Amino acid sequence: MDCKSNDKNMPKIATFDDLVDNLRTIFEGNDIDVDYVQNLMLSYKSNPIEWQKYAHFDRNTYTRNLVDKGNGKYNLMLVCWSEGPVVTRIHDHSDSHCFMKMLTGNVHEIKYEWPDIKMSSQEMNVLDESVIEDNGVAYINDSIGLHRLEHRSPTSQAVSLHLYIPPYNKCQIFDESTGSRNEVKSTFYSKYGMRTPFTVSSN
Repeated sequence: MDCKSNDKNMPKIATFDDLVDNLRTIFEGNDIDVDYVQNLMLSYKSNPIEWQKYAHFDRNTYTRNLVDKGNGKYNLMLVCWSEGPVVTRIHDHSDSHCFMKMLTGNVHEIKYEWPDIKMSSQEMNVLDESVIEDNGVAYINDSIGLHRLEHRSPTSQAVSLHLYIPPYNKCQIFDESTGSRNEVKSTFYSKYGMRTPFTVSSN
């Protein structure tokens, strides 16, 4: 999916449903402006009452909760982080664009270089580390690098909104000390506010 300039005026995003509806409108076409999507997500000021029905937590881990599958063009989901530390594995995004907006709390993002497949057992290089705060938006794709997310607070939960264009159901995970990789399946803890049958989230 191409990401080209979009000159549309930014709509008013007053509620979570406004954001969901406008994302559907954007993805009726195939040309997407990354900056426009990022600004659209930034324009929504989080109100927990509006997205609470999608927020399902599991103790000592994080959950992926599907909000909208966008007619097959994208996945929009809430990731719910229990009290920390909760850490993802280092992973790629299967050639998808990945936007992440913090709805409450914060997470640390650590970006990594892709490991050199010609080198064996080499520690992965860190590119950058940042904190994504309340209402902040981050963006990554595979050309930028890999990343790991960490929710470090031992006393509070966090919720982030993730948009993947196009959707994917598997990705690669990486060992930080060696750069070795494995392919894993990505699963949903709930869909549209309803708990799914028990599965284990992988990335």
